[in-house]
Amino acid sequence: MLKHLKLICLLLLVTLFTVACSSNEGETALKETNNKEKEPVELTISAAASLQDAMSEIDEMYAEQHPETKLTFNFGGSGSLQQQISQGAPVDLFFSAAEDKFDILVEEGSIAKEDGVDLLGNSLVLITPADEKNLTGFTDLTKKEVEQISLGTPESVPAGAYGVESLKNMGLWNELEAKTVYAKDVRQVLSYVETGNVNAGIVYKTDALVSDKVEIIDTADADTHTPIIYPVGIVKDTKNYDAAKEFYTFLQSDEALKVFEEYGFTAQ
Repeated sequence: MLKHLKLICLLLLVTLFTVACSSNEGETALKETNNKEKEPVELTISAAASLQDAMSEIDEMYAEQHPETKLTFNFGGSGSLQQQISQGAPVDLFFSAAEDKFDILVEEGSIAKEDGVDLLGNSLVLITPADEKNLTGFTDLTKKEVEQISLGTPESVPAGAYGVESLKNMGLWNELEAKTVYAKDVRQVLSYVETGNVNAGIVYKTDALVSDKVEIIDTADADTHTPIIYPVGIVKDTKNYDAAKEFYTFLQSDEALKVFEEYGFTAQ
């Protein structure tokens, strides 16, 4: 009887030892997997200048949830950013303020169609310095006292192209072309108006809302310009596809879209 009891105890000890070893091996494997998942990754996002404030908040939000991923932003005119990517700039995601610039990259194979989505919308507004009292709308731009207005360079800045399109459809462009000061992006237009270097400027609504130094005095009717759509996509040559895909998916989440809407964008 005593021998049987000793044998049972020995078997129990062996079993417990085996289970403990298996458990430790499982924990070690899990830790190794987690470490692999949390290896530091840096993503470069080329984004339209009008996204700067919203993306700054998105960056902070994403860092809390994904501390292993560092987001680096390159803001500018969508046309210039598109050309940089076409020429091989190391970019992981492209967030454009115009479909045509984005479509160029899709057509040339730099972005796979299935890795892109039309995410946001925007509107076009006319702004003046906050203390300007004599201008009330687009038609006032033809007044003699209006010496200069500012637009983004149409070839590289979508807001500038939309602006010219609107002014042409309003029948104002022929009178205003000679008064126009071109800027490298919408933020430079905003700066020109804030400092009073020009009498008025055309920017996106989202840009105007971040400044208390300007006043929105008019909004271009949607039927005077091509729909303002912001597509975002993963650049095919990214070396961090999984991380890029994760951030791309996050941008489409309700959490992220709520931030964009707070800055005046509309979800598509």
